[in-house]
Order: sequence, then structure tokens, then C-alpha cells
Amino acid sequence: MADRYKPMRPPAPLPGADLPVVVIAGRPNVGKSTLFNRLVGRRQALVADTPGVTRDRKEGVALVRGRHVRLIDTAGLEEAAPDSLYGRMRASSESAVHEADLVLFCIDARAGITPADEHFAQWIRRQNRPVLLLANKAEGRQGTASALEAYALGLGEPVALSAEHGEGLTDLMWEIAERLPQPVSGGQDDEDEQDNPDAEADERPAGPLRVAIVGRPNAGKSTLLNTLLGEERMITGPEPGLTRDSIAVTLHDGDDTFEIVDTAGLRKKARIDETLEKMSVSASIEALKMAEVAVLVLDATLGVQEQDLQIARLIEREGRACVLALNKWDAVEDRAATRKAILDRLSISLAQMRGVPVVTFSALTGVAVHKLLPAVRDAWTVWNARVPTGELNRWFEDMLERHQPPLVDGKRLKLRYITQVKARPPTFVVFGTRAEQMPDDYKRYLVNGLREAFDLPGVPIRLQTRGTKNPYADR
Repeated sequence: MADRYKPMRPPAPLPGADLPVVVIAGRPNVGKSTLFNRLVGRRQALVADTPGVTRDRKEGVALVRGRHVRLIDTAGLEEAAPDSLYGRMRASSESAVHEADLVLFCIDARAGITPADEHFAQWIRRQNRPVLLLANKAEGRQGTASALEAYALGLGEPVALSAEHGEGLTDLMWEIAERLPQPVSGGQDDEDEQDNPDAEADERPAGPLRVAIVGRPNAGKSTLLNTLLGEERMITGPEPGLTRDSIAVTLHDGDDTFEIVDTAGLRKKARIDETLEKMSVSASIEALKMAEVAVLVLDATLGVQEQDLQIARLIEREGRACVLALNKWDAVEDRAATRKAILDRLSISLAQMRGVPVVTFSALTGVAVHKLLPAVRDAWTVWNARVPTGELNRWFEDMLERHQPPLVDGKRLKLRYITQVKARPPTFVVFGTRAEQMPDDYKRYLVNGLREAFDLPGVPIRLQTRGTKNPYADR
């Protein structure tokens, strides 16, 4: 592809890299995710009455008394065998506590002190990390009185609050700010906040390249993200549907900063009947809408299933660049035939995915995973492509000569010119007399020509039409 089609991505480091780390910990269903959402200022984590909704660590940037902090929501601390799902969830939470500058240990004031609270309070005291004790669900006079029981945990004076109702958050902000390590930069966060006090911490117009990892359950999405990060960041295992929420992490590869979101597996609508799963699917679709590039992970041993095609259509409908990631490639016997079958199925069932970049790897062993991020970067470049108007119209004239516009109601369409109105994805408008009546097959002819002539593989191409009015029509 010529250099003129490669826009330069403005460098913008993510502000969360060197921020103090605040971790919310506690047993399940004490309101950790609700508190997380309150502190980051939006519904970023799934919240439900079911215990154990949060399984993976959820990160966000919160503004606390003029300072930005990296806030981490963790799975509930539970006693379980190390190899079990809850054991793996606890290990992930313990890992987050070990890197914390401050731990917010949360209990349920309405339920009182439980043996699990006492057990994990003792464990946290041994970690030698600063701890702030929170008595959540302490709304009203009775809740405040119940919060005093938390003194028995030996973690200092509890902060009574109600994350659900927003009570006590001001006091909590002050307490967190007093316990944070002093900033090295000399108050840069304060200056930024004065310049733009209404700016949201997560709004980074020139920020990282946003990537969503999507696919069916058990395709290996979380294993892929762990391999990219080089650590067991996500909960993985043979059980399908382990990931419930959309988890964003930041990754630097030396050239770019990526914000990669691992999403819950998308099943057929007919099989989704639980409220929690509906929330997970909504979070996955929202993550896809916010992404620039979607990595569609397929289990290469199963080939392309109908649900894979539905997800690919969703990516195309949202206008996102796409990279096809064929996982478990080491278990495929006839690789040439498998690749051909997958690409043929896509080209037949989804013409807009024609030419989509394909990366084959094994997320479990890490073989060839390094090829993924360069493919993502290349797909992003195509997605941002802009074609000069002069060159575009020379191509357009040639296309009209090769295959002149069709007759509609006995009259031939008179197409005048074409222009690109936007990128992300590439969007073009054709102007001419009665251009709005252009048949779909002629639109496909032009779209395929655009894709081939200007090297735009694998990205959605939008083609719109605008009719020109005859000035003598009303005379």
C-alpha cells in the first residue's frame, strides 16, 4: 500500500501507567463492583445480586481529590482449592493486592462480620500493604451502627458508606487521598484538573489503539490476552463462559500503545436466557462499538460456525476493522485445507470481510502469537485510509467506461463524480442524476473495485449516493 494511505497515529501515552494503584477487595457480594462504578464515574463493571459476578480484575482510572488513581475491582475472596474456578479467582485477586499502593477492604455492614471477613482480614494484615476498611451497605442509622462492628477486624477505623445510594463517598475520597503515596511529578494531575475540571479520566481522544477480542465461548480469547501480556491476568480454564465482564488492559509493544478488551463469549440469542448473561453480551457489544479493531477469535479445529458469521456481521455492521485470529492452530492436521475452507465460507457468506487479514497461532503455547499485534496495526491503517479525490475520480471514470450505469425505469443513471467523505471505515459518496436509485449489484461492483484498486482488504466500505436535482424539472 502506498505511504499516502498510511495516516500517522499521534503518540499519546496512557495516563494510568505510573498512577498509584488502589485495589478493592473483600468476599463476594459486598458491593465491590458497585463501589468501583461509583469511583470511576460510570457503569463500567457488571453489577447483579448474584454472588461472584466479577471473575477477572477490572481496571479503570478514577479521580480522587484532584489526583488520578488506577482503580482495580477484584473477584470475591473465597476459600477454595487452587485448581478450582474460585481458587483461580482468589489467586487473581491476591495478585492484585500484592501490587496495590492501597487496599480498600470491603465488608457488608448489613450482614455483619462473617468468618470469611475475619479470615481474609488476617490475610491482608500479613501482606504489609496500606489498608482502608470500608463498611458498605451502611445506609441509614442502623447501617452506621452496624458498621462499628468492623473495628473487631483490627484494620483501623471503618469508613461507613453506601455505594448503591452514594452515601459517604466524600469521606471515602478524603481517606483515600490521605493514604496515597505522594506524587513524584509535583502535582501535574492537579494542573490538568484545573484546566479541564469536567474532563472524564477515561476520555483520551488521541489515546491507545482500541482493540476488542470477540468470539464464541471457549475459543481462547482470555488465554490469548494472557499470552500477549505474559501473565495470568484473566481467569482461564476448560469451563466455557468464564469471562463475564469486558476487561480492558493496556499493552505497549514498543511502537504503539494498545487498549485491549477481553469480552464475554457471544452465544446465539436463543440460548441466552439469564439476566446476567444478557448483561455480559451487552457489555461485549458495547466494547465492540468502542473499539477500532476487532479481533475475531475462532477455534480452528471447529472451523467457521454460524455464530462466528453472526459475530463477523456484527463487526461489519458496526464498521470496525477486523483481524481473523485462528486459535488452536497447532491441533489442526490439514492446515492448508482448513484455512481455505474458512476463507471460502467468509467470502461466500460475508462479502465485506473479503481479504480480511488472518493470523494463525496457539494461544495456549504462545506459538506465533507475536504476529497478531502487527496485523492489528495494519488493519487499523487500512481502516483509516483516505484516497485523494483526483485519483478517486480517475478510477471512477474508468469503472463507468468498463461497465456503464444501468437503466432504471427505462432511463440510464447519470453518475457524475465520487468523493470520500470520511474514514474509519472508508466512506464514499457518488453524485449524479437519480444516483439514489442505483441498484445494489452496481453498488457491489463499485465497492469491489474500490477494494481492489486502492488496497482496502478486510474493512467495511460504505458507499452512499446523492441525486442531483434538475433545475428545469419544475418548469
